[in-house]
Amino acid sequence: METERMFAAVMLPDRVRDHLEVLVEPRRDQAWRWSPPEHWHITLAFYAAVEPWRLDELTPKLAHAAERSEPFRLALNGVGCFPDVSRAKVLYAAVDDPTATLPALAERARNAATTTGIEVTRERYVAHVTLARANRAIEASRWMRALTELFTPSWQVDEIALVQSHLGQGPRGRPRYEVRERFPLGKPALRARAGRGD
Repeated sequence: METERMFAAVMLPDRVRDHLEVLVEPRRDQAWRWSPPEHWHITLAFYAAVEPWRLDELTPKLAHAAERSEPFRLALNGVGCFPDVSRAKVLYAAVDDPTATLPALAERARNAATTTGIEVTRERYVAHVTLARANRAIEASRWMRALTELFTPSWQVDEIALVQSHLGQGPRGRPRYEVRERFPLGKPALRARAGRGD
């Protein structure tokens, strides 16, 4: 049966993405495969194989997961590497989550899938924005130094998104991302108070 690759994520506002692009653009080189700015996001849960009929069950569960979190603030601050600096395969922007909301929200996004019968990986959650990937392990100290002052203005997160990844449909064979659904954070009454600044 045909399945779809999807993920739940916090998307970056345009102003934050533009700010990050100004910082990253001068550091791009051929050692990495750099992610285009339109791909930058904070993954909450990755769903590698979603059967179409399960999507109708996943969507309301993600909506409920979003309702259980009030809007909160994030910023990007600093850089990191997976698995480590000496043999890096991924270069990322670190996420400043002062209220520590993301891990619980990510867990609820994972649970929305597993209770629907969709498999998800259970590695330790590290909130990040992937900037670049490498085909082979790289000693990444110089990129860490070059981006050590990376930061963005903070922003309020008031929704999460369910995104479909269409492999090979983007420029130069990259994936094309399509936001399928958006889910507001907080119960309607909470959202109304947040909008008034209460």
